[in-house]
Amino acid sequence: MLSDEDDRDVDVESDDGEDLDIRQTGARMSSGNQYYSQAEKRAHHNALERKRRDHIKDSFSSLRNSVPSLHGEKVKASDYILYMKKKNNSHQQDIHDLKRQNSLLGAQIRTLEKAKKSATFHSELSKCIIESDTESSSDGDEEMVTQPQNKSKKALLRLKVPVVAFARVVSGEC
Repeated sequence: MLSDEDDRDVDVESDDGEDLDIRQTGARMSSGNQYYSQAEKRAHHNALERKRRDHIKDSFSSLRNSVPSLHGEKVKASDYILYMKKKNNSHQQDIHDLKRQNSLLGAQIRTLEKAKKSATFHSELSKCIIESDTESSSDGDEEMVTQPQNKSKKALLRLKVPVVAFARVVSGEC
């Protein structure tokens, strides 16, 4: 707020239009006159209030000058925020899809490693594939199996194997 010195430095105009100096009023008070007149009090209050309002007005003006005007930039910024949110959501979806694909590939690797350990399965499969190639090469109607239906057949997952060879391995003919 305002200090006592600020109060005394304010030039006060009374309602009658005459100027009063607060320092003179303070001198009167110290010389023995203990009470201000109503006009002096009102004039003093009005001057302080005017000074306070001017200070607030100046503060708002300086604040307005220090903040840049953003008339068209606010729209651009909000559009950019929306664009970045959409882009972020798209990237999150891509991450989710890649994680899912990664886990599927990991499961496929584990399955193939298990199948690799069982050498008999591989040798039988190879023999059946060779036999079916020679038999079905004359047919030309060769279908390819990309995903077996039974979980015990995971070794053939995603392998391009002729249906005839796959059926022989499953049925135990080979």
